Amino acid sequence: MKTFFLGLALTAAIAGNAYAAQDSDSTPCDGVDSDNQTLECSIYSRTTAEELLKENFQNLLNRVQSQFVANKTQYNDFTNKLKSAQQAWEKLRDADCAVEVFPSAAGSKAYKISENDCIARMSDERSEYIESLVQE
Repeated sequence: MKTFFLGLALTAAIAGNAYAAQDSDSTPCDGVDSDNQTLECSIYSRTTAEELLKENFQNLLNRVQSQFVANKTQYNDFTNKLKSAQQAWEKLRDADCAVEVFPSAAGSKAYKISENDCIARMSDERSEYIESLVQE
């Protein structure tokens, strides 16, 4: 069990260091050495990843709006498809993370940490994909 928590702490610390590199202020992921700090770091990582995903998705919607400003029908169609795809992806992410954390007891600290880390990781991956669409 200690190995499991050490792995989670390392994962959380790595994720936290990635976010700390973006912002010079300290984060809950600085100097993680207890289960409570690992949980705080996982919450921070999840929140930060979800905020970035929302920001990148909004940037994509803004790009679509500027691209289709002359054709409101195309804009509405494409925007509806993007929103539908994002909602479907969120359901898939949540289902995949539920499978990934299944061995842990629901509601336990290990479960919450694993779930937060999974959601943060998958949200970061989706955010990169969305950001690539904005740049095309």
